[in-house]
Amino acid sequence: MTDFIYWEHPTPVGIMVAEVSGCENRSGRTWLEMARQIYSENGKDSYREISHTQTGAPLLEGSNRRISISHSDHLLVIASLPPTPECELDSYNRRSALGIDCEHPNRAQVIKVRNKFLSDDEQAMIPADDVKLNILAWTIKEAVYKALLQPGIDFRNSISILSLPELKDFDPFNAGVLGKARFLPEGNVDMEEMFEIYSYLSDDYVVTLAFNQRCAKFSAPKK
Repeated sequence: MTDFIYWEHPTPVGIMVAEVSGCENRSGRTWLEMARQIYSENGKDSYREISHTQTGAPLLEGSNRRISISHSDHLLVIASLPPTPECELDSYNRRSALGIDCEHPNRAQVIKVRNKFLSDDEQAMIPADDVKLNILAWTIKEAVYKALLQPGIDFRNSISILSLPELKDFDPFNAGVLGKARFLPEGNVDMEEMFEIYSYLSDDYVVTLAFNQRCAKFSAPKK
């Protein structure tokens, strides 16, 4: 039996990420509920209870910190920003714009559906035979979608990957090259939003953060 592993760490882009992994003898909903409990019990000051806003976005009860959650197989990731009391957390605001997604790079089936979430330009940029890069692209689209807090977004036509981030093992002091993505629904320039993209590998999982350049941030770690 493998126990749960809890790791909360700052990232070089000023966003805090908590990771819960391990306990491979459990799976599915049981594993996820246990992993969320591990996260809740490891609050710095007290127990952390996760609920949801009216729009379905995850929320830390009693806190005005934006969080975003993702899970894949035996990894749960929760990203958070500093408190933003000036923002309503159930609607989009550049000061609290944050999304996270994670995926295991063995999901080769992503190749079969890439034309459904990648535009023609994106398919030209990302080789069809590179599973890891296609999974990276999927996590980018998912992370941007979560940051926008809007249902029904067209991944293929409304979220555009302008450049891919450098994908490497996690380094607390070096983010590498950041990527860029844009939300532009039906060519409506009045609704255009730009996002920075930061990705890293955690035990082979691809973890991707999407955030607006103006969002609240923690101080980046220093050597």
